Amino acid sequence: MKDINDIRADFPILGRKIYNKPLVYFDNGATTQKPQCVIDTINEVFSAYNSNIHRGVHFLSDKASEEYENAREKVRSFINAGKKDEIIFTSGTTGSINAIAFSFGERYISNGDEIILSHLEHHANIVPWQMMCERKGAKIRVIPVSDNGEIIFEEYLKLLSGRTRLVAVTQVSNSLGTILPVKQIINAAHSINIPVLVDGAQGIQHGVTDVRDMDCDFYAFSGHKIYGPTGIGVLYGKTSLLEELPPYQGGGDMVQNVSFSKTTYNELPFKFEAGTMNFPGAIGLATAIDYLLSLGMENIKRRENELLKYAAQRLKAIKGLKIYGNSEQKISIISFLLKDIHMYDTGMVLDKLGIAVRTGTHCAQPVMDRFGIEGTVRASMCFYNTFEEIDILGTGIEKVISMFS
Repeated sequence: MKDINDIRADFPILGRKIYNKPLVYFDNGATTQKPQCVIDTINEVFSAYNSNIHRGVHFLSDKASEEYENAREKVRSFINAGKKDEIIFTSGTTGSINAIAFSFGERYISNGDEIILSHLEHHANIVPWQMMCERKGAKIRVIPVSDNGEIIFEEYLKLLSGRTRLVAVTQVSNSLGTILPVKQIINAAHSINIPVLVDGAQGIQHGVTDVRDMDCDFYAFSGHKIYGPTGIGVLYGKTSLLEELPPYQGGGDMVQNVSFSKTTYNELPFKFEAGTMNFPGAIGLATAIDYLLSLGMENIKRRENELLKYAAQRLKAIKGLKIYGNSEQKISIISFLLKDIHMYDTGMVLDKLGIAVRTGTHCAQPVMDRFGIEGTVRASMCFYNTFEEIDILGTGIEKVISMFS
């Protein structure tokens, strides 16, 4: 892996100052910063070959279409999908989950059927299923969570039944950092022929993701979580399932033939890509993947584990600080509260010190309800963060405590 100073030099925003203090960016769980190569790629698209993809016969359209489809292949290889046609571009993880919640619900869900979710889900993997259940008369069953922030696997097994139609779980909790045992979850569901959707928004960027080894039926993630542009996401689905599902939206490339009496739909993956797609975002995502591969996903995982270990030791030593989510299997996220100090006060003071953290429920209100709290302060680290920045965070937290004591 490259020297940390060289890595940080790849990200122009990391060199700026906030309130005359060096930026310490610990909000990577919300969105990651972009390396210069991704910024350059987006600029190149708009300055050199911007044109609507597909259906064009001129040079610019051909070039944009070629780069868009190259990006699809790049994503396929990155997550080790079996076929390029199993990669569908969307607006993000939320868009991907909504597409499956609608299409799967229309095809397979009836009154009295059940969907299993975990108590650790982001709202984007709760609300679409609630909307589907309201339409179809189905029910949601929830896998409970332990005090350490881990799912209780034995209780999950009890929820699986003849009424279960789909399991939808996060790969990693965005609020606590817990890594879920997705392979075991999938194996148990598959033993009774139940498909599984995995929300990979917080998992894809922290190590190697192999959807064939995982054997998930659907996998969703966002470009902006893995150092790519906003507004672009990916939905992976097994061909056998995608071919059976109806389209989520209509128009544009998703059609094969249109008449007022009947419309026939395009083949995969275009059946699920209606309208003008975000081709600059997809091309930028491909560049982000190239950048990550140049560093090595195992190297990234190793460095982030080192950062997590150091941060946990540093913050646990602070009197009055309580960490939520203490699983031994977690990514580089630390959610915490300070005794008798509101999370927003903590976040605002840290901001004045140049430290960016996230405060609130993190779009995971049921998690907060489970622990009887309004929300947390979340410091989410990634490979471009440093041990020195963790020390700055620790000192900043100590200053917050001294201000309110």
